[in-house]
Amino acid sequence: MRIKNSIINVSAGIGSQFIITILGFISRTVFIGTLGVEYLGINGLFTNVLGMLALAEAGIGSSIIYALYKPVAENNIEKINMLMRLYKKAYAIIGLTVFIIGIVLIPFLKYFVGDTNVEDFHLIYFLFLLNTASSYLFSHKISLLNVTQKSYIATGIYSISSVISTSIKIGILYYTHNYILYIILDIIITVTTSTILSYIVDKMYPYLKHKVTGKLDGETKASIIKNIKALVMHNIGGFCVFGTDNIIISSFVSVAAVGLYSNYYMLINLCRTFINQIFDNINHSIGNLVAEESEARVYSVFKVTMLFNFWIYSFFTIALYVVIEPFITLWLGNNFIMEKSVLIVVMLNFYVSGMRRSISMVKTTSGIFHQDRYAPLVEAAVNLIFSIILVQYLGIAGVFIGTLISTLVVPFWIAPYLVYKNTFNKPLKEYFLTYLYYTVIGFGTLLFTYFVCSQIHSLNLLTLCLRGIIALLIPNIIYVGIFYRTEQFKYLLGIVVQMATKMRFRKKKLSDVTG
Repeated sequence: MRIKNSIINVSAGIGSQFIITILGFISRTVFIGTLGVEYLGINGLFTNVLGMLALAEAGIGSSIIYALYKPVAENNIEKINMLMRLYKKAYAIIGLTVFIIGIVLIPFLKYFVGDTNVEDFHLIYFLFLLNTASSYLFSHKISLLNVTQKSYIATGIYSISSVISTSIKIGILYYTHNYILYIILDIIITVTTSTILSYIVDKMYPYLKHKVTGKLDGETKASIIKNIKALVMHNIGGFCVFGTDNIIISSFVSVAAVGLYSNYYMLINLCRTFINQIFDNINHSIGNLVAEESEARVYSVFKVTMLFNFWIYSFFTIALYVVIEPFITLWLGNNFIMEKSVLIVVMLNFYVSGMRRSISMVKTTSGIFHQDRYAPLVEAAVNLIFSIILVQYLGIAGVFIGTLISTLVVPFWIAPYLVYKNTFNKPLKEYFLTYLYYTVIGFGTLLFTYFVCSQIHSLNLLTLCLRGIIALLIPNIIYVGIFYRTEQFKYLLGIVVQMATKMRFRKKKLSDVTG
């Protein structure tokens, strides 16, 4: 059942992401053509600033979701309702807190924005803030869909709303060039989508409307509070490492530089979002697995997810490295290409942070939050110090080198250490030997793929497609040749066969009905 639910959720996520990606490219092209790179920079900057305000969430959501896994597995309705009531109250307070702090920050925006030709940036920021605060209205109900492995429902609703909103926003930009109207539509869509999902969840789980009279037991409360305290530090550290890049670039380089980087970020983030559709849905199955199965079984599944983690992240790293610059050149022109050093460091960050997904899944679903509560603060301090120093000597590349250094100094080894000690009871060297083995294979594959693509000297749509085909075939052929005899590969192959069989069965059933 866990595999079945994961397959449904992942399939829905991938299908949704494909549609959103196509519309995203059209929207970005129209955005740059009608508003210019400075508005693009403001868009990225305010997204980062409001990401800072999201720290008010303080890990409450993750803590309560972790607490929900066991009662959901045991169908303990009473405890689910008590946790959901707590979740609802907490998110109402968080939404209000985010809004108030956001208002307080308005007088200080000029220090983030610097010199810019963007008009009404205070109003733009306020609308961004309103959209962010409103997103907390029904988040607690949507999270229940994730815990019960029904996230494909939310994915479907979000896909429909994304198609509608993106289509309308393209029209707004093309015909009016009005960025304010563009953001107002986002707010309307956010509230409408959340309301619809809340209604669906209420219909699926009618017990959520039952009056809750009981109180959470002391052990559960203590566990949630303990995890929240730890996750506050994790969230602060995470933001300082990954959420401050645009703020630093804007402050030390320019808003226009943020706009240039945002095109790279969009393409990389599209790939990351595609991967997240898979891992986020697997994550809840892992949570269910940890709650019910033995540590030997959890470790066995982890080895499969680690191979998959390497395979998909190294593949996208290779593909992005050989395709992203030719793609941006054809799409927007040479003026939107950044220094090669920026691309190299950004792709290193993409791979290193991505390879943490499999170990982080087990860490989170095992409830390991408290033990490394100070690590994110050390990581954040290292990142900010190195990024601010290096940006002054190396430019934009220095910001991302600071991020890479902080990742390697702290979470690269702490998360595996805690999981192998507390969950697997295995020697840590097994993880790092596997990690090194995979990375050597990935690096060798990157060099070979890049060498083959470098033989293509002209640049047009046909040669771009040829680069894409080379990047698709070479890594996957090499990986199949190396891993096909392993148990982990056979397990993954079994899931792929199961998905293919299910799709054939559905097609046959549909043809029987229509025939």
